This record gives sequence, structure tokens and C-alpha cells, in this order.
Amino acid sequence: MSGKNNLNRVRGAALSRIEKSERHFKLAFYSAFVVETLFLIAFIVLADFSNRFHLLLVLAAMAVYVILGLGLFALGAHVSRNTLIILRAIELLEEKEEHRGR
Repeated sequence: MSGKNNLNRVRGAALSRIEKSERHFKLAFYSAFVVETLFLIAFIVLADFSNRFHLLLVLAAMAVYVILGLGLFALGAHVSRNTLIILRAIELLEEKEEHRGR
């Protein structure tokens, strides 16, 4: 029974760390979003679209943002998948412990 209590304590601590990490991630993400949005707005407002070099810079900046955005979505999907695998492994470990205890 002591092992089960210890496992619950470990889970609780892990969930607390995950929630804290998620709050920090959201703060950083939204802060970066605001800064980058302001940058893009300033970039578009200040660009002289009759100048082909300015147009090229805007297109290049947008291409970089699209590529980075797609990469971040792919990374997020990969991390989510790995997290689900780890959670499933923990569930299987608990089931194994329950069967061993019977």
C-alpha cells in the first residue's frame, strides 16, 4: 500500500510541475505572439511596395514565418504523441502492479 501512496505522490508532483510549465509556456507564447505581430504590422506599414526590394523582404519574412509555424505545429504534434505514449506506459505499469498485488 505504501508503494501506491508513493506513486500517487509522484503523480501529483509531476502534474503540479506540468501545470506550472504550461503556465510559463503560455505566457512566453502569447508574449512572443504580441511582439511578432507588432513587428509584422510595423514591417508592412513601413514597407514601400513600389520598391521591389521591400516587396521581396516582405515575401521572404512571410515565407520564414510560415515555415517556422509549420515546424512548430509538427513539433507540438510529436511532443503530444510522445506524452500520450508515456501516459499509456504509466497506465500499463499501474495495471501490472494491480495484477501483481492480487
